[in-house]
Amino acid sequence: MTSLLQTPLFCLLAGYLLGSIPSGYLAGRWLKGVDIRSLGSGSTGATNVLRQFGKAPALVVFLVDVLKGTAAVLLAKALLQPLGITAESDWWVVATGLAALAGHIWPVWLGWRGGKAVATGLGMLLGLTWPVGLACFGVFMSVISLSRIVSLSSVIAALSLPLLMLGSFASSGTGLRPAYLALALVAMVLVLWRHRSNIERLLAGTEPRIGQKKA
Repeated sequence: MTSLLQTPLFCLLAGYLLGSIPSGYLAGRWLKGVDIRSLGSGSTGATNVLRQFGKAPALVVFLVDVLKGTAAVLLAKALLQPLGITAESDWWVVATGLAALAGHIWPVWLGWRGGKAVATGLGMLLGLTWPVGLACFGVFMSVISLSRIVSLSSVIAALSLPLLMLGSFASSGTGLRPAYLALALVAMVLVLWRHRSNIERLLAGTEPRIGQKKA
């Protein structure tokens, strides 16, 4: 029982620490010697890096942030699934993924000020159930190709996530996995909450498109 308790707690801690790797902040420090949180939107995510430093640094930050979420989930799967308790391990794997999101949004190293969890959330989905992750990314890319507004694409992708997860259950024939659906709902709420100022600007028609810097 002790080892069973310790392993999930280790996964949660590891998930948070992986998520808290401040890739966007480090990019700003290494490239320009600045704190990216003082520029643009104040986010450490790839979108703000794109606006401040260009495409190449933004791509690197995006990939690192995706890998953070994927690594957290795959680590939890590797440690917990051999225990042979599928229903319980599902919840712990999901909790580890959410811990990675929490680390990205509230990194202890940066005074609890991080990013908006979109790329790390994508990585988490790819590690957990890659068809849903790819479908969600497809929604994001479809919207961004039409609107060229990253925040709108993120919001619509987040709103689509619970439906995509339910569709995955139906098409696979494996039945409902409550932990996965709970993750979809919590991740959706987190992303929407982190984009609340963007949503206000979207409604006001003042949200910048790709290629425009936020004042």
